[in-house]
Amino acid sequence: MAPSTQFEVSQPPSDAISALIFAPDNTNRLLVSSWDRYIYLYEIAEGTEDATLINKFEHRAPVLDVCFGANGNEAYTASLDCSVKRIDLTTGEQTVLSTHEKPVRCVVYSPQHSVLISASWDHTLHVHNISAPASTPITISLPGKPHALAASPSKVVVAMTARLVHIYDLPTLATALSSADPASVNITPWQQRESSLKFLTRAVACMPNDAGYATSSIEGRVAVEWFEDTAESQARKYAFKCHRQTAPEEEGGGDVVYPVNALTFHPVYGTFASGGGDGTVALWDAEAKRRMRQYQKFPDSVAALAFSNNGKYLAIGVCRGFETDMEDFSSEGRTKVFIRELGETEAKGKGPK
Repeated sequence: MAPSTQFEVSQPPSDAISALIFAPDNTNRLLVSSWDRYIYLYEIAEGTEDATLINKFEHRAPVLDVCFGANGNEAYTASLDCSVKRIDLTTGEQTVLSTHEKPVRCVVYSPQHSVLISASWDHTLHVHNISAPASTPITISLPGKPHALAASPSKVVVAMTARLVHIYDLPTLATALSSADPASVNITPWQQRESSLKFLTRAVACMPNDAGYATSSIEGRVAVEWFEDTAESQARKYAFKCHRQTAPEEEGGGDVVYPVNALTFHPVYGTFASGGGDGTVALWDAEAKRRMRQYQKFPDSVAALAFSNNGKYLAIGVCRGFETDMEDFSSEGRTKVFIRELGETEAKGKGPK
């Protein structure tokens, strides 16, 4: 069995990392978005501990999220300048798909339905028909400010303020986009839920088998839930504490609680990784309800995580967070991207207890 290895990317962003994601058709291609107004495209050299910066693409304002499209040559971005853009990673051409009234927090692409969804602090979702990029997107009003967005093969999960969670059916959205007058279609959530977590949601990730999702909060907790709306299925949901450290006795003892900033599911084994403000990454078995392993502490807060499409690599975005103070904040020189090549069974769960 091949041992795991880990290395640091040599040309990271100059400011805080907002997101990172691997290409759907290329295990070695990685995109990173940053508050420095750029997205960065890297290529991992096969068989080496090195990732080359292929190109970087400037925006007018900080980039809050990024995702790949149908392949590794196109990307979509969410920006503080309120725009949703398509980036041709080969030519560098940028096309504005829609403009929200306030900054765009999240963007997610569904390869199964060729649908792009953006979530903005203006309390709306824009649903874009990528097969007709010039068409007007469907606008869905939200009851709260969205903070996290994730898609499974058939669902999209929106986590908002006030513990609100809306789940939309992707085939329904795709059908609405193909109607004669998409703008007139009234879209309602497939399900409306209250978060299992009492504090603000920081991240959401969907299970690759389309069965459910996980959410994390600013208060050092993760919740795991299933889509199926039956009493049996809902009885399976659970939440647990994580990313906490014991405070010194001279400071009163107890726990120092950190936000859980990032979640990502392994595409093959269905286990998931979490990253927190405590600078650690942990691997969890969702079915067995147990922590599988915790990696060494990173130099700063873990801001973003992503597995490659085959689960071979785990990308880890590390930068200063706001866990200690916000005065004179600067992440320059402290932003790092680590790539971990996993051992063959490193992320494989052991099944239910």
